Amino acid sequence: MALSNPSFFQALLFLSLATSAFSTQPYRDGLTPNFYDYVCPRALPAIKRVVEAAVQQERRMGASLLRLHFHDCFVNGCDASILLDPTPTIDSEKLAGPNNNSARGFEVIDQIKAEVDKACGYSLVSCADILAIAARDSVVALGGPSWEVQLGRRDSTTASKTAANNDIPAPNMDLPALINTFQKQGLNSRDLVALSGAHTIGFAQCRIFRDRIYKDTNIVADFARSLQSLCPRTGEDSNLAALDPSPAQFDSLYFHNLLAQKGLLHSDQALYGGGSTDEMVKTYSDDVEAFWDDFAKSMVKLGNLKPLTGNQGQIRLNCRRVN
Repeated sequence: MALSNPSFFQALLFLSLATSAFSTQPYRDGLTPNFYDYVCPRALPAIKRVVEAAVQQERRMGASLLRLHFHDCFVNGCDASILLDPTPTIDSEKLAGPNNNSARGFEVIDQIKAEVDKACGYSLVSCADILAIAARDSVVALGGPSWEVQLGRRDSTTASKTAANNDIPAPNMDLPALINTFQKQGLNSRDLVALSGAHTIGFAQCRIFRDRIYKDTNIVADFARSLQSLCPRTGEDSNLAALDPSPAQFDSLYFHNLLAQKGLLHSDQALYGGGSTDEMVKTYSDDVEAFWDDFAKSMVKLGNLKPLTGNQGQIRLNCRRVN
């Protein structure tokens, strides 16, 4: 009787395709852009719809989703560890200095996960892959470049607040420290400058740029004064300032600002001021297509950092907790 039931054959076909997809590791540490094409072709369109709606509702959300992927990948690879809530056994990265009271967009990731699971009929798409795709779709939604996202990551069952504190680049770093931090991840100086260009969208909190506007000397005086009215020497820590003049448009004005000594963060301005990355900043300032091309390439490199594949990790049912 069961053999005559179409749903039975559909289930067998789904299981066969899913098994094939998860066991195939064609290239790049088991990642492939076609990972979900057969097992759930509706997955990526579902992610794109939710991201576009979230960014349309709040343009700042695009930068927030991009930042989640970046901060995730710099801590033991792109494994969605940043999404795990604290528990007695989870040392949540959400509580680390670079993320606490600043990382956001978790509710959008929850919404994406629910929509994708609904579209696929099963919890098939990892939270780590959702972060990678949402980062790309956020950049596109804000007028930036697209790139082919490698897929097939699985989710971690652990997190590390200590690693987040140690490995995520800090806003007060100088150029040698930034280069070293990126090199530890297998990323070079070009990746550093291109990925820093993500600061062409979004905002930073007063507590992050306060020292720059009151202590740094490589900053235009009137630019510093305009920010001091927003960010006093004490208090108002969460007040926001745009990272460049067009924080909802993925353009090259970030690099224009660096040439004019108007980088908002100390680590931003460190990229231009007599160091080895000056020429790259000039190139990206003059040629937005060169910036976009290198940014897309560096985002693929970033997304390929130490992914969990095959039987490693798990596909979380809820991105906030281990199964």
